[in-house]
Amino acid sequence: MTLRLDLLRHGETELGGGLRGSLDDALTDKGWAQMRAAVVEQGPWDRLISSPLQRCARFAHELGAQLELPVHLDKDLQELHFGAWEGQSAAALMETDAEGLGLFWADPYAFTPPEGEPVEDFSTRVLAAVARLHAAYAGERILLISHGGVMRLLLAQARGLPREQLLNVEVGHGSLFSLSVESGVLLKEAI
Repeated sequence: MTLRLDLLRHGETELGGGLRGSLDDALTDKGWAQMRAAVVEQGPWDRLISSPLQRCARFAHELGAQLELPVHLDKDLQELHFGAWEGQSAAALMETDAEGLGLFWADPYAFTPPEGEPVEDFSTRVLAAVARLHAAYAGERILLISHGGVMRLLLAQARGLPREQLLNVEVGHGSLFSLSVESGVLLKEAI
């Protein structure tokens, strides 16, 4: 059976751009508005699954209460941990670690930010979470509220992109995409 997985990226956060990773930033008013606008006339969903970081989880709880749907937080759907790069912008990293940043952008699987989570481990964790969702909820439609990195990974898999193109997948704040999940982690982008 197929699991319909709608992916919603959190909205703009208080501390702005850069590599937020595991930092637990709150949403701005604009970020809340982006997420609320993204779900208007969408669904219906059977349940909501969210990263536990507040930029995702607070909206999930608000929407769950509004729609009277169960909300489950899954730590395996958190953003990639960027280690020493967390909280820094690409511009700042160009001044302090331009070589590392270039290697990461060229192939994020081949270069790990200092003290960061390897993208291979991140991929394994996220795809295992999706496989668990498929095993538990095949036949349902779920709204998954998460992060840019998680969504890039899933969309790149669904689109069959080579790993070097992972960071080329565009996922703006408050973006909503739909995937079909079959056989655990066989992902297809829904149109």
